[in-house]
Amino acid sequence: MTGIVNTAQAAAWNGYEGEHWATHADRYDAVNSGFNGYLLDRVEADDRVLDIGCGNGQLTRLAAARARSAVGVDLSGPMLAAARARAAEVPNVTFEQGDVQVHPFADGGFDLAVSRFGVMFFADPVAAFANVRRALTPGGRLAFLCLTALAGTDLGRLFRAMAAYLPQPTGPDGSGPTSFADPDRTKAVLTEAGFDYVACTHVEADQVWGRDVPDAARFIADWGPVRHHLGLVDSVAAARATEALTAALEPFAGPDAVRLRGTAWLVTGRRS
Repeated sequence: MTGIVNTAQAAAWNGYEGEHWATHADRYDAVNSGFNGYLLDRVEADDRVLDIGCGNGQLTRLAAARARSAVGVDLSGPMLAAARARAAEVPNVTFEQGDVQVHPFADGGFDLAVSRFGVMFFADPVAAFANVRRALTPGGRLAFLCLTALAGTDLGRLFRAMAAYLPQPTGPDGSGPTSFADPDRTKAVLTEAGFDYVACTHVEADQVWGRDVPDAARFIADWGPVRHHLGLVDSVAAARATEALTAALEPFAGPDAVRLRGTAWLVTGRRS
């Protein structure tokens, strides 16, 4: 693995967070795969694709099926192991462990950089995107998905239900999962990193969180940011928060699954 400067995230994604995502790869794909088309529609047959924060590699594999080649980069050893195992029969896919802020990409080695919710945790986002820009050929394209603000969303409704009992998984300053929730900030970061034609488009997709309410509640309670905050309070508050989460999930239960409507920004730009 090359140099790491985002040490806090490296520790998380090589610890519980990464292990949970790797162990439950199919479940996380069920949560996020409804958004794949927004990125895959931008892949062209001759593209060399870079997948930033590739995780378990589903998007990387699907991009490779449409492109000349695809490379996935992530901090997480556990998820990259899962990604490599799942892509064993895909000849034009490779995976690299590294910190996108400093990873030694070949200059101009890619035509398109994509990410499915993998860009929100950079310690220095300008440095990260400047490095991605360097990795793109002149005129190369960028397209990524990131969370919107949580207020008014189905996921925000769940977090609001737990708010009386534990701290919220993302702060009011827009840090962490919602660090790119403000399109003006996103455009400013990408412009400073050297991208032109930056646009933020609101998109939505269904997200499957479990087969029924108890299953979905257990999974969400074990999800890294929720689990962390449950651990910050006493057992009584944690139990009440979990009960509130379970009750909040009831309206989203269908005959075969618990589905929330996910919201995201589709952010696009070009290397200037």
